[in-house]
Amino acid sequence: MRKMSAAAARRTALAAQGFAARRPSTTTRKSVLGAVARTQLLQLDSVSAVVRAHYAPVFSRIGGYDRTLLDDAAWSNGVRRPRRLVEYWAHEAALIPVEDWPLMRWRMRRYEHGRWDGVRRAKERNPTLGKDILDVITEVGAATAGEVERHLELDKPRPKGSWWNLSDTKMICEQLFAAGELSVDKRVGFARHYDLAERVIPPEILGRDVSETDAVRELVLRAGTALGVATETDLRDYYRLHRSQTEPAIADLVDAGELEPVEVTGWDKPAYLRAGASTPRRIEGAALLCPFDPLIFFRARTERIFDFHYRIEIYTPEAKRVHGYYVFPFLLNGELVGRVDLRAERAAGRLLVPGAFAEPGHRTPETAQVLTDVLREMADWLELDEVVIGERGDLAPLL
Repeated sequence: MRKMSAAAARRTALAAQGFAARRPSTTTRKSVLGAVARTQLLQLDSVSAVVRAHYAPVFSRIGGYDRTLLDDAAWSNGVRRPRRLVEYWAHEAALIPVEDWPLMRWRMRRYEHGRWDGVRRAKERNPTLGKDILDVITEVGAATAGEVERHLELDKPRPKGSWWNLSDTKMICEQLFAAGELSVDKRVGFARHYDLAERVIPPEILGRDVSETDAVRELVLRAGTALGVATETDLRDYYRLHRSQTEPAIADLVDAGELEPVEVTGWDKPAYLRAGASTPRRIEGAALLCPFDPLIFFRARTERIFDFHYRIEIYTPEAKRVHGYYVFPFLLNGELVGRVDLRAERAAGRLLVPGAFAEPGHRTPETAQVLTDVLREMADWLELDEVVIGERGDLAPLL
């Protein structure tokens, strides 16, 4: 079995995610989609403390770009510029390439009756609501759950104790989305506009039927491509698969020469190297990584590769937070060297940095200077005039 050093594995992982590539001189639809091709997916999240989560990984890899390029690729469709990305449950809610939609059909079948018990109870309360929703959307076109409710003239019954306080209509729309009957045509103000899947997914893709075995094998291969070198748990987590699915898929891919078993120094589990994965001699450059960046969203892998223990503290009471509400790890020359708590005050035109913390050995003027430049670049990308440094953290005085 081939042996890899931990440093080589880290460089391989970074290269697979696009951090060894030269940034484009100008950012276009092609370069935006090129970044997505590296990660295979972009996680969606409603938190907008700085910028929505799906925008940030592209910025981290190619620099400032027009976010409407990504919007158009996901939420518009035309003859000259067809839809390239679509929403579905991949690694949580995510944007994936349209052509990957059939690879999720097995999951859609499992979600036919909903992803959680609240949906099942909503269906019991309203046995015809699913059909009614489909009838409305068939007639009026893409619509939010609220718009569907108004067409149905419902008074939004809301079950007691519902954490999100979702109406039954919203829950059933989500169930139909999970089951693949509805897809998302567009978002306005981040609200999903549901439409029939047949009007969102091209017919040649919609008509593809892929068995669960073949689909899982392909998803594991995509995860391996995005990760470069990975353990079984890494490959499993990328698309939220089950061990009973990934182990046979990995065995098949090893037999086919697509994955190579390797032993990585210091890793406590066997690893698999993607055939053709690049291991550059060095990784140069800097980037701020949002909490949902595919490089770091599996925290166990982040700790294994970077020796960087990271947890998002959004749901931690303020008094108990260690680093802040919405903290971006700071990547510099292939290492995670700091943590930066960030907030965008759009009305005031300010990028706030309430706290900045260096990892051991990285509290240096050089780290601070590069971070200053990256913060200014982020502020320019978000069209914010000022970068305001707070007082928390050992890097803050140097900034």
